[in-house]
Amino acid sequence: MTDQNTHLPALKKRARKAPLGLSALAVLIAVICLLPMLAVAIAAFSGGTETVSHLLSTVLPRYAGNTALLVALVSIGTFCLGVGAAWLVTMTRFPGVRFFEIALVLPLAFPAYVLAYAYTYILDHPGIVQSTLRDVMGWGPRDYWFPEVRSLGGAAMMLILVLYPYVYLLARASFLQQSGTTFLAARALGSSAWAAFFRVSLPLARPAIAGGVLLAVMETIADFGTVAYFGVQTFATGIYTSWFSLADRGGAAQLALCLLSFALLLAMLERIQRGRAKYYDPSRQSQDKVQLQLKGTQAALAIGLCLIPVLFGCVLPIVVLFSMGLGSEQDLLSARYLGFIQNSLILAGIAAVVTVSAAVAVGFFQRLRPGPFSNGAAYIARLGYAVPGGVVAVGLLVPFAAFDNALDAWMRSTFDISTGLLITGSIWLLILAYMVRFLAAALGAYEGGQAMVHANMDAASRSLGQTPFGTLRRVHLPILTPSLLTALLIVFVDVMKELPATLIMRPFNYDTLAVQAYRLASDERLEGAAVPSLVIVALGLLPVILICRQVGRRA
Repeated sequence: MTDQNTHLPALKKRARKAPLGLSALAVLIAVICLLPMLAVAIAAFSGGTETVSHLLSTVLPRYAGNTALLVALVSIGTFCLGVGAAWLVTMTRFPGVRFFEIALVLPLAFPAYVLAYAYTYILDHPGIVQSTLRDVMGWGPRDYWFPEVRSLGGAAMMLILVLYPYVYLLARASFLQQSGTTFLAARALGSSAWAAFFRVSLPLARPAIAGGVLLAVMETIADFGTVAYFGVQTFATGIYTSWFSLADRGGAAQLALCLLSFALLLAMLERIQRGRAKYYDPSRQSQDKVQLQLKGTQAALAIGLCLIPVLFGCVLPIVVLFSMGLGSEQDLLSARYLGFIQNSLILAGIAAVVTVSAAVAVGFFQRLRPGPFSNGAAYIARLGYAVPGGVVAVGLLVPFAAFDNALDAWMRSTFDISTGLLITGSIWLLILAYMVRFLAAALGAYEGGQAMVHANMDAASRSLGQTPFGTLRRVHLPILTPSLLTALLIVFVDVMKELPATLIMRPFNYDTLAVQAYRLASDERLEGAAVPSLVIVALGLLPVILICRQVGRRA
């Protein structure tokens, strides 16, 4: 027994030594994640002051103003919907509350641009809503006013409907962790239920709510499909326009740098808020929460408030998309559509495997060699979730296009052979962009499962003669299988929905379902766009169902 205790520190110390290959791989992954940000900064500063002056005097104020207003509207909307719904299903009881606990998460499966196609089809001037209004009232086209769906307000509404579940999930988790003692104390001091909510429950949940709102904001500034279809000029659309329509690489890089700076600022705020959040073991709470029983008008109002986001964020879009798809001439079984599906599945499958493998490499390196070096590599790897897809695309295309051109010039001058675009024109650079963009999600799932692997398991495995890779293969991976499968599924679906990076970086004539939906919608063929959109939504429901199951288990 004494000998075992003497050797245990040495075993733990030996277990912390990371193999050189793993260290090099983790550092390479971190460098790849950092490369787009560095490339955008270098390209932006090398673009010259003339481009900056031109942007400042023409489009930059409009891009900044529209982006800021969109962020403000989405922040307010997701806060009100997410917090209100979370408080109702957590702190009150009314008919159907168990159903709404799960159903309120479902809109997360929808890309915002899919909702934009559905609501444009029914709310635009020739749509069923305005057509029925004109027929019933006998009005002409200019005899009435109707809100314009293709506007900044319309884009904000689409984003609010699909992003409020971020706030809902985090706020609900925070409300569930709060002790009932504080709420009861506020009621005992004479506060009403609403006053106790605003004075006690809401301040305690503020860090979690702020984190959810910031996540929604980061998704908002990264959105391209919705704002592009509605004609709202933001930084995301400006990057695409500068790169393709105007062939202004310097302008695109400078716009990307502006958007990147804002995104990184939001990422810092989100990390600060997450660091301030405090979590307590519910088993140690001195008093269970008292849930208010709603009856009559109050119950009906609660049902209506919870039904609105589910109805308009999930049920109605699915019904509209089905009706649009049935009236279209798109055939999912045609060779053309099978090609779109095949391309989407290949990209999403390879990207999911590569991204989750990278997450395992970075996470295992951090476990074997904890310290500033590994923590820094993991932190850089997580930054991708704050970088919009258009910024990642520009940041990777600039250096790799320069490398391809330099290599081609050298091969021409030396061997009289043209190599062309070896990297820039391949799907592998697009795969790298997906990895950078979604590595944080895979790391989060991996680290959540890794918490179940005690450090003594590593020491015991090494004492039995296992190498670090043997410990990973025989101990860690079997335990982490559910978490890794979840990470694979989440990254797979995120890649299926991703639009800006795919539009910019895809190889020639290599289209996906998201690109096909965007192209058809851009040509005002909304019925056709419904078909690939429905496939994307169906796949997006898979990880959302997993999230719903976790929510149900914690309730």
